[in-house]
Amino acid sequence: MITYRATLEVPFSTVARVSGWVQAHRRANDVRPWQRAATSWTQALLVLRWFKDDTAVHLLARDAGISQATAYRYLHEAVEVIADRAPELGDVLAQGLEQGWAFVCLDGTLIETTRSGARSEAGHDLWYSGKHRAHGGNIQVLTDPDGFPVWTSEVEPGRTHDITAARAHALGALYPAAAAGMPTLADKGYTGAGIGIHVPTKGANLDPDNQTRNQLLSVLRAPAERANALLKSTWKALRRVTVCPRRIGDIIAAALVLLTMQRSRW
Repeated sequence: MITYRATLEVPFSTVARVSGWVQAHRRANDVRPWQRAATSWTQALLVLRWFKDDTAVHLLARDAGISQATAYRYLHEAVEVIADRAPELGDVLAQGLEQGWAFVCLDGTLIETTRSGARSEAGHDLWYSGKHRAHGGNIQVLTDPDGFPVWTSEVEPGRTHDITAARAHALGALYPAAAAGMPTLADKGYTGAGIGIHVPTKGANLDPDNQTRNQLLSVLRAPAERANALLKSTWKALRRVTVCPRRIGDIIAAALVLLTMQRSRW
């Protein structure tokens, strides 16, 4: 067996902050925190290696000197600890209004998963997205005018349409923000979302006014198109989640927190 060193492309400050959050969580919840199988620093490295490189859990367990079952438990715990720091939608919109954002953008993405078994009463696979031809969870992502992700929703099964997921998690807060002067821009999948949610006009042979409006919306939304790619390219674990799909909401929220830390935006 050959031993070698590897480099984790994550700032030291990120590891230190996550380790501090984990340590605080242990102090608040553990009856005997000194009996832990690994330190909070080791747990922070474990979860960050998983996010950054999608390292297999059995390898994380081996390197941390813990069992695979303990590694899974530490991984889920650390994801929840980080996700708890994710911003609420109302706070994000209030910040946007305060800073004078001209608009926000809403888009849906599918976080693919290798695990799926839930079915509807009619027998349909709830986690299969016909649009993407893959199993996964539907996540709504809100971006600022520059296209940087600022909020992510809870997960809905991949079969859920974007507008349905938006109604469940986002539109109730986006309407008041639009009324206050900060509308939401979205693609045609959100047609019918309501006042303040601007989508391109559907149809062929549109009149010049609608063509110009569609072009303007496309240009304004262009930076937002990179948000989902930014999350998935930075954190390889998001490309295909191998744990329970119900955990995708916490996983994407934690990824947003880590991304914001690295970009010094929060």
